[in-house]
Amino acid sequence: MAQKSLALMGYGVSQFSWGDSVERVGDSDIRGKWGSFLGLPVNLKMRSVTHVTTAKPTAKQWRVVSQTEKDVSPRSQKDLISYPRPLSVSDISTKSSNGSKGSPGSYTEDAALNVYPKCETIPCDEFEDAFKAVELWLADKAFLPIENSSSGSIHRNYDLLLRHRLHIVGEVQLPVNLCLLALPGVRTGQLRRVLSHPQALALSDTFLSKLGVSRENVDDTASAAQYVATKGLRDAGVIASARAAEIYGLNILAEQIQDDPDSVNRFLVLARDPIIPRSDKPFKTSVVFTLDEGPGVLFKALAVFALRDINLRKIESRPQRKRPLRVVDDSNTGTAKYFDYLFYIDFEASMAEPRAQNALGHLQEFATFLRVLGCYPMETAL
Repeated sequence: MAQKSLALMGYGVSQFSWGDSVERVGDSDIRGKWGSFLGLPVNLKMRSVTHVTTAKPTAKQWRVVSQTEKDVSPRSQKDLISYPRPLSVSDISTKSSNGSKGSPGSYTEDAALNVYPKCETIPCDEFEDAFKAVELWLADKAFLPIENSSSGSIHRNYDLLLRHRLHIVGEVQLPVNLCLLALPGVRTGQLRRVLSHPQALALSDTFLSKLGVSRENVDDTASAAQYVATKGLRDAGVIASARAAEIYGLNILAEQIQDDPDSVNRFLVLARDPIIPRSDKPFKTSVVFTLDEGPGVLFKALAVFALRDINLRKIESRPQRKRPLRVVDDSNTGTAKYFDYLFYIDFEASMAEPRAQNALGHLQEFATFLRVLGCYPMETAL
């Protein structure tokens, strides 16, 4: 489905045009269910979302950074040199092509509010803006759509996970509910066109074909709802969330119009710092790695998990952007060119478990690059 990125203490955008967001926070206790979801002690204080601001870090924040820099080892300092350049507020895009990108009422925002009911979300124009907002301390967490059970993965966001230094601290799985919305008093038979994100339109192909309307692509579902409401378009319908109907004063003409009634969206929760892994509840770990070319190398990589009875939940491969082709010797023709891949894997085990530590230690023996993207509580129920 179409969705955008979201930052807590804000929110953002994406190809999944449902609403990416970023979250900002103030002081309050989030205990019980939410503390457990984050893998934190239930008596640990967290901040609740209030609003987003571009104010400079406080003196206290600067002192923390300064002390951290003093404590890093020479090797760590060398590693830091290879990190992306420091971000500034000007790096976050503040303009949208039509002034409506990242509108409230997206599906990503629904996911954020499902976990943090009192949070305030802020729209971003691009998925990457949600990452930047968290990295700049303008938001506490980012919600990122990562895959849909019908249409598959959002590859752009896999690339961004590697380009940025945020950690996966949770996941959210929400059943899809695509709704047909229109202005009050408008009936289905009066509609001549339907506006929405291309993916939402594609997932509702059967319903729209029977309706016999034209389809118009927009950046995201919530923006489509906002546009129809503000322009007073009585011949246009919208595919968006039920919450978008409430926000923009539209009526719901039909619900669950997607072709696959069991379709589910999966979102990742990202933060600046990782959470403490635990072994007393189901955890999932996400890693990315590269391998040398050779027969059986990928088999060996996957075997390190099978040997320790670790279940793999997802395997995703992406060509390396900076070095897509690898030239290798070939005994028959001299040289050959191969795509060079990154492998993303989600597996069911916590980094607090010796078997997970041993598996990654084994993998590191023949992986040319290995990075843990996050270890987080596994979403076990919808």
